[in-house]
Order: sequence, then C-alpha cells, then structure tokens
Amino acid sequence: MLVFLKLGGSLITDKRVAETPRLDVIERLAKEIAAARRADPSLRLVIGHGSGSFGHVYGRRYGTREGVYDAAGWYGFAATGDAAARLNRIVTAALLAAEIPAWSIQPGAVLRCTEGRIVQGMEETVALALARGLTPVVYGDVALDQVRGGTIVSTEEIFDHLIDALQPQRVVLAGEVDGIFTNDPLLDPQAQRVAEITPDTLDAVADGLGRSHGVDVTGGMRAKVLQALAMVQRHPALEVIICSGMAPGRVGGALAGQEAGTRIAMQARARRVST
Repeated sequence: MLVFLKLGGSLITDKRVAETPRLDVIERLAKEIAAARRADPSLRLVIGHGSGSFGHVYGRRYGTREGVYDAAGWYGFAATGDAAARLNRIVTAALLAAEIPAWSIQPGAVLRCTEGRIVQGMEETVALALARGLTPVVYGDVALDQVRGGTIVSTEEIFDHLIDALQPQRVVLAGEVDGIFTNDPLLDPQAQRVAEITPDTLDAVADGLGRSHGVDVTGGMRAKVLQALAMVQRHPALEVIICSGMAPGRVGGALAGQEAGTRIAMQARARRVST
C-alpha cells in the first residue's frame, strides 16, 4: 500500500516563534512511522512536511508566494528556501535515526510553476525512489514561476500533483489538532470535531474552516480541506485523513487504516446498524 504522509508545520514547529522545531515531537513521530513500517512491510510512504516557523516567516516577510519581481524579492526567495531546507534536514535526520531510508528531494530544484500552479513536477524521481526501496521526503518550498518569477508551493500542492501518477490509497495530513472542527479548537473549547467530510457535506462545515493557528502563507485549513476534496473528486477511491500528531499513536494508527481525526472522501463510510 502506498500512503502519502504530511507532518504539518504547526505540528513539528512552534509557528508563533521563528525557527523553533519541536524536536521531541519530530523524534517521536519518526519512531511511530518506523513502527508502522515494521508492522506492515507492504507499506510504502512518501513523507512531506510543512515549513512551519521556518519558511513561512520569511515567505510572509517578502511576499514570496505572490511573486518575485526585484532584487529584494529574490533575496527573500532564497532565504525562504534556505529556511525550509534547514527544517527538512532536521526531519530527515530524525527519520534516518529511526532507521527509515529517508531520502530528501528538494522540490524547488525540480518543480516549475505558472501563476502559482505546478506545471512541471517530480513524479518520475519520486516513483523511481519508491521502486528502489527509498522513502522520499518532500516539503513546502520555493519554486520558479514562469509568470510570477518565483512562488511558494505547499506540501499539499506537491502531493496533489503526485497523486495522478503514483495513485496512493490514502493521504494522511497530521497536524496540531485532531481533524476538522466546527471552530478553532485551540480558541473555542466548545468546538466539535467533524468525523467525515464529503463533497455533499462541505457546506455544513464550511463556516468553521478558518486560517491556521500561527503564520501560514499557503492558505490555512480551508485551503487544505478544499485541496483534499479536489484530490478525492479526481480519485474516488482515495481517502484523506486529517488527524493530530500530538497524540502518541495517532499517526501510526492512521497509517494502518484505523479511524482517526476527520476523513475526507467521496462517500461516507457505511455504518453498521445495531440489531
């Protein structure tokens, strides 16, 4: 089974304090992922991660996602990419320490965009890495853009571009909170978790999809949910799981197919009827 796993920037860093990795969380997650691979030798993974308080801080300062048009902007482009790569080295090192054959692939060196959309991807490189038994590791990064000069691509956008060629069965998006809620659960203790979202039920939860807690230049939770729905609409057999990586064992369970967080799919799960 092929699964795409994203470790969100808000999970692996403190997004409110510049360049602050949560090393204990990263190391624990690496061990969970390693345990999931040992439990299921058929499990193949593409791992991605957000830039959190590394790349997002510089991206916002220089407005990199909207475009790069002068020398100061290109300095910001380079600084954003450098910050994202620093966090990637931390994540990749933790995965290797857990004996996962993690191979970092720098997205910005391969991707090309037009108006912020990926038009040249990294499908062949990732597919070949998987065939060789490697675990590719990608991340939100800067990329050259034919119209904007430069831009930023999120991990979800990279996953979205890879899905057509690689056909994963599941995408797991691990963040700071356990799924999608009716309001921001970090601010509203009365917020309720939404177990499933399908294209038919999106309108009922749309009002609660606010922006991420902390700095995020790639659109926050609303953008992530809409991106996930677009994925499952193109690939009806795919399911996207949005869950917490803060709770020990939750990511490992999601990789194994256990119910966790919020499930986004074309159809709701069939429920057993009590007799």
